[in-house]
Amino acid sequence: MTAVVCVDVGSTYTKAARIDLVGGRLIRRAEVPTTARSDVLAGLDAAVAAVGGGDELLVCSSAGGGLRLAVIGYESLVTAEAGHRVGLSAGAQVVHVAAGPLSGTGVSAVRAARPDVVLLVGGTDGGDAATLLHNARRLANARFRVPVVVAGNADARPEAVALLAGRGVPVTGTGNVLPRIGVLDPLPARAAIRDVFLRHVIGGKRLSKGRRFGALVRCATPDAVLAGVESLADLTGYGVLVVDVGGATTDVYSALVPDAESESGPRRDVAGTLWRARTVEGDLGVAVGADGTRAAAVAEKLAPPSGDRELAAAAAVIGLRRHARGHTPGPGQPRTGGRDLRDVRLVVGSGGVLRHGGGERVLSAVLGDLAGGWAVPERARTVVDAEYVLAAAGLLTAEHPETVAALLSATFNV
Repeated sequence: MTAVVCVDVGSTYTKAARIDLVGGRLIRRAEVPTTARSDVLAGLDAAVAAVGGGDELLVCSSAGGGLRLAVIGYESLVTAEAGHRVGLSAGAQVVHVAAGPLSGTGVSAVRAARPDVVLLVGGTDGGDAATLLHNARRLANARFRVPVVVAGNADARPEAVALLAGRGVPVTGTGNVLPRIGVLDPLPARAAIRDVFLRHVIGGKRLSKGRRFGALVRCATPDAVLAGVESLADLTGYGVLVVDVGGATTDVYSALVPDAESESGPRRDVAGTLWRARTVEGDLGVAVGADGTRAAAVAEKLAPPSGDRELAAAAAVIGLRRHARGHTPGPGQPRTGGRDLRDVRLVVGSGGVLRHGGGERVLSAVLGDLAGGWAVPERARTVVDAEYVLAAAGLLTAEHPETVAALLSATFNV
């Protein structure tokens, strides 16, 4: 095997990259319109043909709106917040967060959010079990048919899974996202969400008439990109920040170097520290999200943007502000989930506007945002992922780590 083709089937464009496995070199890349209105395989096959094919095909997808996730937890500042962070890191758009025992109205609110998957969490291991079991029973009795991942109290998890399975709800049990206060364990839930996405969500989107597309897709695109960002951070040994400005959403990824003081000292977060994190801003974009970007710019007291490059700069700045400052789980509650990005050494820009000449302006706006309520990176170098290799690197990481190291080193000069 000498070459592999990595394909990202996006909502608008399908992007393919042919990679030399031996040298870790990008041979050729191409992008074609995604053919979601007919069959996404037509666009996928066209993109593969445009790069000349390969010995292996690896695919990620965000077509059809990607992965929509609802999180149901025990308490908004602890397990529900932990579940929210894990859901974002799993490549999902978190469309609903609920905390505490679900009422009938609460179940209706979950249903109204139209999630593809529900992440049910609650209680540390050996802690509260009643809320997790109550919420599992509520979903079961409501004849909920959306797949559920149960990642709460290990002692109560088997019973919660049995309650849901007994009523025909597709359910997967996995490790607790918060086994102890302040200890966040995202990997089991991320893996379970990825598996449910592949088994249930891809087929349910009706993006293709046969089974081939579902068999090809390895993960959701944001999950692949985060894996690429993690590999880049591991390779460099320092903090990495990525902002990806799209037509509809703006995604921000950060991979930080663990700080011993944050693990055990006064800065410790009860919902745990997620050193590799992602946030998605569904109201920030340069095309269908342009109105949201303009409204958010007014709220943030920024100059009203006009034109793609100004919109991209505004979306990037606001997305980074939200990522670094964190969010408020509920009315009257403190802000949580923020990120200290001062030690980030590499800032990467991605997205069509940045790749086509607007990258320098956008990244300069990000690093010059000194009045945004967050501490900007102090010694960062900026670069644009012009060839869109982070998603390809994420797809290759598990099976071809040496190829990924060479590819990222050449692309980002590290």
